[in-house]
Amino acid sequence: MSWETVELEWDNDIATLTVDRPEALNALNVDTLEAMGEAITEAADEDARALILTGAGDDAFIAGADIGYMRDLSTAEGQEWGELGHDVADALEAFPAPTIAAVNGYAFGGGCEMAIACDLRVAGESAVIGNTEIDLGIIPGWGATQRLPELVGDETARRMIFLGERLDAQSAAEAGLFGEVVADEDLEETVDELASRLAAKPAVAMRAAKQALNQRHEGSQTSGLEYEKRAFASLFGTPDQREGMEAFVEEREPEFE
Repeated sequence: MSWETVELEWDNDIATLTVDRPEALNALNVDTLEAMGEAITEAADEDARALILTGAGDDAFIAGADIGYMRDLSTAEGQEWGELGHDVADALEAFPAPTIAAVNGYAFGGGCEMAIACDLRVAGESAVIGNTEIDLGIIPGWGATQRLPELVGDETARRMIFLGERLDAQSAAEAGLFGEVVADEDLEETVDELASRLAAKPAVAMRAAKQALNQRHEGSQTSGLEYEKRAFASLFGTPDQREGMEAFVEEREPEFE
């Protein structure tokens, strides 16, 4: 299959999914999310031994969701939007082989959530990551309220989500978000080498290992993710959400009630 804003490329049995909207800092809109879901399914159907997720260009991994699209959503539309993002993040988490986020540049909001849905994360030294939704009058809606505390601990997760804090690559690595930080020019080669090492492992055992690790999410995280979806959707149409997103689009500071 082919898509306008997503590329799926193969190197033997390693698949690389690239979000290709560099003019929009690879921000995610409906078409891109749907294409990502289809590409992930195709990679799984073709028995990829590893899947790399990255963004086109040098400026951004995924700068977030398309705020121009989100700003006028109703609660019901916000629910559908949240479900779509969850579907893609869940597909990354449940992918039968290891997934690697190659984080180049900005990874904010939904971009951070896609990165933390992957098994492993490697960052270029100029990467900046954060859950910045609070300044838009909403909360993370694609899994961060449940996944982020597992990676960085409760205190750091709350600071990142409550304050919209952005972490540089080294700070994020120290917090537990990145397993490795390398020079920007070495990111692709480093991730390719890591993917090759993973692909060389026994596929059946690797799948079993990933499924066993993911069992920790069953139950409490599942209910938490469902709650997050409802809370995320309920904020669309509120004055703070409208003001936060209008201010972003108009490139000014928001004035919340």
